[in-house]
Amino acid sequence: MRVRAPGRVNLIGDHTDYTGGLVLPMAIDRETVVEVEAHDAVELRSSDEPEAVVLPLDVTDPSAVRPVWGRYVAGVVSVLRPTTGMRGVVSTTIPIGGGLSSSAALEVAVALALGFEGAPLELAQACQRAEQVATGVPCGIMDQLASASGVAGHALLIDCTTSAVTPVPVPDDLEVVVVHSGQARAVAATAYAERRAQCEAAAAVVGPLRAASLDDLGALDDPVLRRRTRHIVSENARVAAFAEALAGGRFDELGPLLAGSHASLRDDFEVSTPALDALVERLAATPGVLGARLTGAGFGGCTVALAERGSPVEGWRARAAGRASRC
Repeated sequence: MRVRAPGRVNLIGDHTDYTGGLVLPMAIDRETVVEVEAHDAVELRSSDEPEAVVLPLDVTDPSAVRPVWGRYVAGVVSVLRPTTGMRGVVSTTIPIGGGLSSSAALEVAVALALGFEGAPLELAQACQRAEQVATGVPCGIMDQLASASGVAGHALLIDCTTSAVTPVPVPDDLEVVVVHSGQARAVAATAYAERRAQCEAAAAVVGPLRAASLDDLGALDDPVLRRRTRHIVSENARVAAFAEALAGGRFDELGPLLAGSHASLRDDFEVSTPALDALVERLAATPGVLGARLTGAGFGGCTVALAERGSPVEGWRARAAGRASRC
């Protein structure tokens, strides 16, 4: 069996998924491929890692598995509890640690290779649980759902309260450009869990942040919680406006929304870095670039820029790809 699962780039809407908010990711034409045959255990070799993963089907503690990349595989095995294992090879064209969801793509590909049957949302939910038990990171569902639900030529407007996915066409005369900051990061080693806890603390005072407004900030005495909540509320509004402007061809509105998103992630959510800030500033100043921002959880990784086709902007041109599949 051969399975492919795409990574994703998030055009706008970061740290909003785990608060039930709006996100606009795009499955991309970089992917993880798993080629396997049936086996009585799970054995996977990676072209990018020196150590293979060897697991029993009844793995009980994915977070203790070595090598570390095998924890994602173990998480899927522990959630799915397959009766038949597999043996084979994993390869990827997704930059690891770049904020393009290499871990989610691995989880989705492994789940399909182990025989998962179900709707894309069910697949994403299973893989979300797998990452949580494997890493202890309380991740949202955006990464896994983007990989499982990708539509060629489209971004995906995802409502993380209802799990509704609405494809939004990406016009041919625009390019989505991804540039790595040179600063790799692993989400488990960042303050991601702390940010989520702060959002939960704010929600305990003002109610669900998806339904909150800027007027609710006054109920929060803690200035840190006010900043975190201001990001969530304003980012949800930016995602909705961006999706509408993209679909309507109002390209002049996209750049300010991207710039506002980056500023909010930098100042209110405090997940940017000097390297990301400098890269975003340089990209935004390039002729033909509508706007740029960090993409993903932050703390390093990649930026995303939206540019007129043919612009002299550095970086890799990402194309919107279809969803994960067995080949």
